[in-house]
Amino acid sequence: MGPRGSTLTVPTMRSEKRASPSQRIIAYFGSGRPEILARLEAFGLQHALSATRLGSADDVRALLNRSYPACVVLDAAVDRGAMLTLCRELKRDAFTAIVPVVFVVPDGDAEAGADALAAGADEVLHEGTPAREWSLRLELVLRRAARDVSVHPTTRLPGTVQIERDIQERLSVGSGFAVCYADLDHFKEFNDRYGYNSGDRVILLLSKILRDVVRAMAPGGFVGHIGGDDFIFNVDLGFLERCCDEVITLFDELIPYQYTVEDRSAGYFLGKDRRGNVHRIPLMTLSIGVVTNQVHDFSHTGQVSELAAEMKTYAKSLPGSKYVVDRRQSGPGAKGADRSPPSTFLD
Repeated sequence: MGPRGSTLTVPTMRSEKRASPSQRIIAYFGSGRPEILARLEAFGLQHALSATRLGSADDVRALLNRSYPACVVLDAAVDRGAMLTLCRELKRDAFTAIVPVVFVVPDGDAEAGADALAAGADEVLHEGTPAREWSLRLELVLRRAARDVSVHPTTRLPGTVQIERDIQERLSVGSGFAVCYADLDHFKEFNDRYGYNSGDRVILLLSKILRDVVRAMAPGGFVGHIGGDDFIFNVDLGFLERCCDEVITLFDELIPYQYTVEDRSAGYFLGKDRRGNVHRIPLMTLSIGVVTNQVHDFSHTGQVSELAAEMKTYAKSLPGSKYVVDRRQSGPGAKGADRSPPSTFLD
């Protein structure tokens, strides 16, 4: 298995370095014209958002690499081509595409708005649009994002709607893909012993491992959060093994440090079952159930999710961190009748 620009300060807006990591923000990148900054600042105050100015395209990428702002506002008054390129880049990436992108275009430029929409912008605002309409259009962008893109409040990863959408798109394309259902073992017992804050910290840790590994090792990959300690990541078939190997390696390296020194040294802690019996609770491990279209002809996403849940349950019945790939040629959409067992890969 495998192992693993400057920011400008504007008086009326927060600089990127001063913004709180937990605070939802409107990220602005552009010429810094006072009238645009003032409108964004006013909108942020009305909607409990922090308006933050970024100094370069690299700053935008860095911000979206570690968090999900409420929206990104690109001011196309200067270097429109570079702004369009950045917009296309953000919308091509499954991890950043869920963040709304708003383009501000100069009045009288007939093509600027159309170019922005063609690049994937979610909204186009003209400089001369009245302030009230500006505010309403920005508000509609945020409402549409909240309606169409459900994200988990802890991990900020896409929810079930986007998971189903991504699987459906892969089914439509028809190329080889893998749907990987990841779940923590012994998480409930950890939560009971250490508290929900520590549990949330583990959920966030796993989300970052999945997001970073898939983003680095599987171009076009997708990571979603079903809820609790259940995650889905979808990758092209050729990236399956190295992604699962790396996820498990990193998880097993990092998870012991979520425990006290005593529990970590022992490799377990003592807990009670529902009948009050005391027994050893091992450190958390990770189970991944994998379904591919290599041996299945799926006709709809329900078949995929049903089989992925079955494989995840089977994986959890095995010890340690592992991923289990369903290579049986039976079940929903099977191409044959071979009932050989799934392939199991232990840590």
